[in-house]
Amino acid sequence: MRPELSSAALDVLAQRRARAKLGWFCHAAIYALVNLGLIVLSLAQGRHWAVFPLLGWGLGLFFHGLGVWVFAPGNPVMAHMVQRERERLARTGR
Repeated sequence: MRPELSSAALDVLAQRRARAKLGWFCHAAIYALVNLGLIVLSLAQGRHWAVFPLLGWGLGLFFHGLGVWVFAPGNPVMAHMVQRERERLARTGR
């Protein structure tokens, strides 16, 4: 049960979400390029240290993705959570 948005509000939300998704795609592309370079450098040295930045930065990319794809404003998951909170607040009065 989502309230209908005006055309202007819908446009603002769509632009905001599109910018967030574009930001995530840029983040993912830079992640892939830099870590590919680190892997090549690591293998050239005969060691496997590149796995550490790969995993650490990958975790950051994962959480960035959650913020963009799952918990972004206008997302059905977030809208459902907001609706549940509104209902809970209406019941308890707080």
